Amino acid sequence: MQPRPPAEGRDAAASSDVTMRAEMLTYSRSRGLFAGISLEGSTLRQDNGGNQRLYGRKVSAEDIIRKGATPVPPSGQQMIALLNRKSPKNLSDPESLK
Repeated sequence: MQPRPPAEGRDAAASSDVTMRAEMLTYSRSRGLFAGISLEGSTLRQDNGGNQRLYGRKVSAEDIIRKGATPVPPSGQQMIALLNRKSPKNLSDPESLK
């Protein structure tokens, strides 16, 4: 009985960056044994400096989003109006959601 040659492995992957503009395609072909690990992750953080430049004062993301503590700046009003027009609406009786 002759030994079998090592198994061939092929792998393909596609990925992009956060703006969905960069296309990253990979292909690999290997022989033999492979063991590996992939640790991927991302975080979402507020940009305090950006918030201060946009709103003209120090304001947290929580104050902007959850508390509505500051009005939408003029530069963002057109985008907010578009999102409000295109977003699905819940037309249910509010009492039925309790």
